[in-house]
Amino acid sequence: MLKILFSACLAGQPVRYNGAAKTVGDAWLARWRDEGRLVIVCPEVAAGLPTPRPAAEIALRRSGADVLAHNAVITDNTGTDVSALFVAGAWHALRRAQAEGCRYALLADGSPSCGSSFIYDGSFSGVKHTAAGVTATLLTQHGIRVFAETQIGELAAAIAREEREEGGA
Repeated sequence: MLKILFSACLAGQPVRYNGAAKTVGDAWLARWRDEGRLVIVCPEVAAGLPTPRPAAEIALRRSGADVLAHNAVITDNTGTDVSALFVAGAWHALRRAQAEGCRYALLADGSPSCGSSFIYDGSFSGVKHTAAGVTATLLTQHGIRVFAETQIGELAAAIAREEREEGGA
């Protein structure tokens, strides 16, 4: 059975920077939960960041790849560099995904950790740009396909396709 690394906030856990969840209700998610496919993780909490915590963004319209390459930083809205904690959380998520055999991840878009189609630009003004966060980037670099919560149908199709191919082999 294919397992899915899943953002804790999307699972209803109040782990976001503002102490809230970002719960996603979907028939596929309910099915995958019941099947035991979901491996729930919050990279930021795993790295030791508190809940709630100051909002954080990757500075200067950069990306998670830039942070991992030490070419950009993640700062919170107090000006504190929290890059090391976000990178540690990304590595925790990767190790957990690998230990559980996850080939897919469903992560909260917009987050400097988990965003896969967009993140915020570092100005703390609500401006988005097309880029991925640190965890989403690290997972992708290690062969784990990352989907945003708006792509549940695409993830379901990818899993079904892979399971058909494995079943026919």
